[in-house]
Amino acid sequence: MKKSDIVGQIINARALREPVQARGAAFAPTNIALCKYWGKRDTELNLPMTSSLSVALPGKGSHTVLTLRGANDDRVILNGKTLPADSAFVKRLCDFLDLFREKKSWHLQVDITMNIPVAAGLASSACGFASLVSALNDLFGWALPARELSILARLGSGSASRSLWNGFVMWHAGARPDGMDSYAEPLKAEWRDMRVGILSIATREKPVSSREAMRQTVETSLLYARWPETVARDMLLLKSALQDKNFSLLGRTAESNALTMHATLLSSWPPVCYHLPETIAAMHKIWDMRREGEEIYFTQDAGPNLKLLFLEKDTDRIVERFPEAEIISLSI
Repeated sequence: MKKSDIVGQIINARALREPVQARGAAFAPTNIALCKYWGKRDTELNLPMTSSLSVALPGKGSHTVLTLRGANDDRVILNGKTLPADSAFVKRLCDFLDLFREKKSWHLQVDITMNIPVAAGLASSACGFASLVSALNDLFGWALPARELSILARLGSGSASRSLWNGFVMWHAGARPDGMDSYAEPLKAEWRDMRVGILSIATREKPVSSREAMRQTVETSLLYARWPETVARDMLLLKSALQDKNFSLLGRTAESNALTMHATLLSSWPPVCYHLPETIAAMHKIWDMRREGEEIYFTQDAGPNLKLLFLEKDTDRIVERFPEAEIISLSI
């Protein structure tokens, strides 16, 4: 099964038509996984080994504008800078666009504006492909339901399936070989006094991509065999925490899940370590604060940066200890 087969199932002949307008645009929020997506059962279709659960950061993410271009190639502009046509980023994006056009009968200028660091463990690929798919939906006038947009976004980047909504989102792993049951959907849960603090330790591009690190972990880590069991347990705990508004349960489950994921990375060969000395120092500061009675936790994706988890009532004390953190409210 190929990506083009899935596009064909969802779009049918509509993908072969010219866009219905000259411009399409969309915004997609970045999402922070509380129960991580780590490992694929199908690398071509980005089908995950397990389900996952995330929370979106309102106002932080990617805005994509697509404009029809009277040329024989695509032009990609990221944060105002035109990228070289032979760059890995542009090639990946153009390969994705090729899924929706026959014989490259049209080309686009793709303007992407992100207010988060790129390739630094802050889900830039997730919100990038989610906004791209939503902008294509606008450009073509497909009017696709969110579930099908989630599947299409997943073909670009697995986590992109979760970046079509604000709030808490669950990505179902699914079981079908074609992946048509692997999609995300929002959860009926709100937590308006919960806060996320983005602690940017390093914004440069990470040395090992998430995709490569994930493959390496699945193939070589002796600890990875326990990962599905960990996720099954943590998903139940997080859903219970959301239902009961039990912040202590949510925080410690999210932190434990992140640490377990990074343990599989460290146990792969060659080892993958996204921690920097500053990452470890921040972790110890958080653990010290908890011993002092502060209710603060963290999560960490495939990069050195941490996301602090705490409640609105503790904001002043958190800002005092982490003045460099950018505080995001989940209130929409």
